[in-house]
Amino acid sequence: MSAPLLNDTFLRACLRQPTDHTPMWLMRQAGRYLPEYRATRARAGSFMGLATNPQYATEVTLQPLERYALDAAILFSDILTVPDAMGLGLSFAEGEGPRFAHPLRDEADVARLAVPDMDKLRYVFDAVASIRKALAGRVPLIGFSGSPWTLACYMVEGRGSDDYRLVKTMMYSRPDLMQRILDINARAVAAYLNAQIDAGAQAVMVFDSWGGVLADGMFQRFSLHHTQQVVAALKRESDGRRVPVIVFTKGGGPWLEQIAGIGADVVGLDWTVNLGAARTAVGDRVALQGNLDPNVLFAPPAVVQQQAIAVLDSFGAPQRADGRWDGHVFNLGHGISQHTPPDHVSALVEAVQRHSRAQRQR
Repeated sequence: MSAPLLNDTFLRACLRQPTDHTPMWLMRQAGRYLPEYRATRARAGSFMGLATNPQYATEVTLQPLERYALDAAILFSDILTVPDAMGLGLSFAEGEGPRFAHPLRDEADVARLAVPDMDKLRYVFDAVASIRKALAGRVPLIGFSGSPWTLACYMVEGRGSDDYRLVKTMMYSRPDLMQRILDINARAVAAYLNAQIDAGAQAVMVFDSWGGVLADGMFQRFSLHHTQQVVAALKRESDGRRVPVIVFTKGGGPWLEQIAGIGADVVGLDWTVNLGAARTAVGDRVALQGNLDPNVLFAPPAVVQQQAIAVLDSFGAPQRADGRWDGHVFNLGHGISQHTPPDHVSALVEAVQRHSRAQRQR
C-alpha cells in the first residue's frame, strides 16, 4: 500500500484545481550543479552506472528535495534508455554527451528496429518503485521519456547534432523510413511510460526536446502526430487518481494551440513564450508549465527573484473571475545548467513560494 500523498499541489495544478501556491520543480533538478550529486556519481563510476542502479537513482532523485521546497520529484534517468534497449548501444563519453554505436543510417538498419522487450528496462521501473517508497508520500513522482521524434534524432544522427542533417535528410528523402522509426518509437514510448505508471509514477512527461528544429508542416507530421499517438495510449488513472500527462516541445511556441489539442493535461513552454498570452490562447484546455530562462540563475539572487516574480505575474492569478482555476506549474524553460550556483536556486524557490501565495490573497 502506497503512503498517502502529503503534498499534492503539483498534481492539482496539472488538473487546473485550486492550490494555495504555484507548485514548482526544475528540469534536471537532480544533476551536476549539486555537489552531493557529483559525489554520488563519483561513487557510481559513470552516468550509466548511476542511472542503471536503482539505489543510486533513488539517492540522487531525492537530493534536491532535501535542499529545496520543491513540489515534485522526477525520476533520475535518461531520455535515451528506450533506443538503448533497442540495441543501438548507448554510451556517454566524458565531455561529449551521449553516443550510439549503431545509429540508423539505411533501410536495413530501420528494418531491424523493433519495440524492445520492456524487461530490458527493468532497472528503470525498479528505480521508480524504489523512489516512490523512499518519498513516503512527501511529493509526487514524475516519470518521463523522450518523444518519438527526439529519440529518432539521436537514433539517426548517432549523437547530439547542430544541424540535424542526417535525420532531416532521411525525413525528406525517405519519409517512409522515418515514419517506420517514429511509429515504433511511439509504441515503445507508450509502453515505457505505462510501465513507469505501473511501477508508481504519479505523472509522466514527454520531452520533445528537438521538435522546434522542424519546419512548419514537418513538425505536425513527424513530431506532433507521434507524440499524440503516445498520449492516446497512456494510462490516465492509477491508485484511483488521475495521472497527468505533460508535453514539452522546446521551440514549440508557434504551435502552442495545436500542442494543447493533442490530449495532454499540461503543456510545457520555453522562455520565448509569453505566459499570459499562452494562457489566453489555450483557454481551459490545458494547464501550463514554465518558463524561466535557465540562465537567469547566473544573475544575483535579487535579480533571480525579480525574474521569478515576472514569470508569475505574466501568468497572473490562477483563479479566474468566474471562480474557475487555470493551472500553472512553475519551471525553467529548459534544463538547469550544471554551472548554476545552488544558493541561487534557493532564492528562486523562496520567491516563487512567497509571491504565488501573495497572488492568491489579492
